[in-house]
Amino acid sequence: MELKQKKVHRYVIFKVDEKKREVVVEKTGGPAESYDDFAASLPDNDCRYAVFDFDFVTSENCQKSKIFFIAWSPSTSRIRAKMLYATTKDRLRRELDGVHYEIQATDPTEMDLESPSCLNNMNLKGDGLKAL
Repeated sequence: MELKQKKVHRYVIFKVDEKKREVVVEKTGGPAESYDDFAASLPDNDCRYAVFDFDFVTSENCQKSKIFFIAWSPSTSRIRAKMLYATTKDRLRRELDGVHYEIQATDPTEMDLESPSCLNNMNLKGDGLKAL
């Protein structure tokens, strides 16, 4: 995956093409794009999958990077879309190499990578991390 090896993309957003019945890349974000750019790229009322490369500095001043898989399923999306994304998630997730953490989010606050609740769930609290 280019996200992990070459740092070509900060994020990749996938959607399910219902006519072709396959998962396709909808958008990629360049290495200079931010988490806010990524979050703004997700639709308000439709499901998506995404991977995001999160760079941070530990309390020991060590630069690290973790790749997150995000299953975006807003509460306002159609029931059919939620079902479709739920049934295809595991297969896509298995095909993505190098993912460290998985987040299921129904609103933006559930995928805030710097929130204490999100960090605690991923056992990153002890790293004392600061986003880059």
